[in-house]
Amino acid sequence: MGIEIERKFLVTSDAWRAAAHAVIPMAQGYLNDSASMDSGAQKASVRVRIQGEQAYLNIKSRELGHTRQEFEYPVPVGDARDLLKLCVGGLIDKRRHMVNHGGLLWEVDEFLGDNAGLVVAEVELESADQVFDMPDWAGAEVTDEVRYYNLALAARPYSQWSSTERGPG
Repeated sequence: MGIEIERKFLVTSDAWRAAAHAVIPMAQGYLNDSASMDSGAQKASVRVRIQGEQAYLNIKSRELGHTRQEFEYPVPVGDARDLLKLCVGGLIDKRRHMVNHGGLLWEVDEFLGDNAGLVVAEVELESADQVFDMPDWAGAEVTDEVRYYNLALAARPYSQWSSTERGPG
């Protein structure tokens, strides 16, 4: 079983861009919806993602917070394109920028399309209590804010949020 320990933060400036050493275009969608997760009818999200020239099927448990079970399997890109057509809700289109900071790899997701304007940074940790150096461009933590989960953004994109919802965490 894979365990993911991840923290998510809003990005407050473009200062990270100078340190970005790679960018990966991503398109992803979900084979189940947020309503089935919110109701408890399903306990895991099932995602299809094409990132660059590779594709994956991902299953992630629905626990609130920074620690979840995660399983990821490579699939042929052609199959992933077909699976994206079966997804519910909207598709997520984003560019993932890789940034090294404080000895850790930060993934800065710059959303496009219906989620344009949203930029979040994630860092994966070895343990839930790991101490790490926060970059100056990382703002409010939104790890526990469901509306920032990609599954939620597929159902209700950032373009539909009120100005209050767009405020920090």
